[in-house]
Amino acid sequence: MVRRRTVMIGCALLFVVGLASFPRLLLGSDQPRAKELIQSSCVQCHRLEGQPDSRFNLKAPDLMWAGSKYQRAWLIRWLTGKEAPLYPKGYRWDLSERPMRHPVVMDAEAEAIADYFEQHYKDPRVKVGAFDVSKVSKFDATFGGMAYKAHACLGCHLIEDNGKVIGGPQSASLVAAGQRYSMDWLFRFGQNPHDFTVHNGEFLADATEPQLRAVIGFLAVQGVKDFKYYEPWNAPEFGLASVDRGKVIYKEYCAQCHGFTGKGDGPAASGLEPRPAIHANIPFDKLPTDYLYNVINHGGAAMGKSPNMPYWNLTIGQQGVADVMAYLKATFNGGAEVAQAAVGSGGGPTGVCPQSRKTTKAPQEFLTKANPLPSSDATIQAGKTLFLQSAQPVACAMCHGDKGNGQGFMGAALIPPPRNFTCGSMMKDLPDGQLFWIIKNGSPGTGMMSFAGLPDEQVWQVIAYVRSLAK
Repeated sequence: MVRRRTVMIGCALLFVVGLASFPRLLLGSDQPRAKELIQSSCVQCHRLEGQPDSRFNLKAPDLMWAGSKYQRAWLIRWLTGKEAPLYPKGYRWDLSERPMRHPVVMDAEAEAIADYFEQHYKDPRVKVGAFDVSKVSKFDATFGGMAYKAHACLGCHLIEDNGKVIGGPQSASLVAAGQRYSMDWLFRFGQNPHDFTVHNGEFLADATEPQLRAVIGFLAVQGVKDFKYYEPWNAPEFGLASVDRGKVIYKEYCAQCHGFTGKGDGPAASGLEPRPAIHANIPFDKLPTDYLYNVINHGGAAMGKSPNMPYWNLTIGQQGVADVMAYLKATFNGGAEVAQAAVGSGGGPTGVCPQSRKTTKAPQEFLTKANPLPSSDATIQAGKTLFLQSAQPVACAMCHGDKGNGQGFMGAALIPPPRNFTCGSMMKDLPDGQLFWIIKNGSPGTGMMSFAGLPDEQVWQVIAYVRSLAK
């Protein structure tokens, strides 16, 4: 262990000695001196040329593509000692599992080094503009976070999730990655990490390009305060939306499930569970624009709803989505049928007490869970706010109603209708753990979507609130 620690300390000392041999009057525009500093000191630990090699044959990360990899502002902060170590367990964790502090240079030196990297160490494989950060939507970041976890990235890299740092500390921390990396470089790295690093435990994920772009979008917002999300429904195509074109698209694509008049009676509907939404019962002008866009564009599964609803973005394009949205809003405004939706569907009309359901039973480990939060006014009020306003991807009240009685304006479109939380005879038989599991995972065969991205504490707050509604 002493020998291993000596190796790491020795590497740092070589760098410091190298820096000490140069005057501190280095100017940002003094490229010859920057070159001399990099080639005499940085190379003590970093490689500036060569092919990808195992971490176990290196001392520190390669810098031959540093000019394409790092954001200039972050690199200067890093070189001047204003950033935390990137590798929580050290780059060479086989030698020491303690992070090594990087040697520090003066501001002028850091600027000169950053300039030199940008001019001389660009990676020709990285296409500038390949990833447009300005087009990252909130949906992209949320979906990317789920894909990040689904593809095991969390196993090695730290991220911040709902205010907590989680993940494996084995590789580079991705906390605040949005401030550190060029997303063009990160996108190219994600396409094949083995082009940059080999035999280091780097995982090649079986992800589609849209999934990879979503993951990079998720990383792009990490550590970026007040990130300005792209809102595609404000794109030029929506200013050119046509109800007439939307009507044609609806007939060609949507009617096969939802029916020509939006009554959920298309030829495919009889074989589907849950049944397609009854558009004729939905006042589409009341739906949040982002929700409507995301369901059409990204599909039901992406929104935690029925996977029978396809993602139409590749088929009809952005203009087609805009046209269909215009048609839905102009054509379907709810109506007399809203108050008596889904009669005879097997679930009873909206607001019935009790409701006969065939909800999937949660695994046993969930059924034994009890709400860990105190049943206080503060807990219930927090749950009420989520239920009525702020739960994502949509507020619960849209389906379950402002009073929790299952008579929300979207509930009229669902077969079976949403749960009536005011029904005490039904609620008393539902364990907290069952409610928690359904909120997190959705309810197959119904319109209940998954709220997988809702933090556990907020789920328990919602449960406390709906418990307070039972009579």
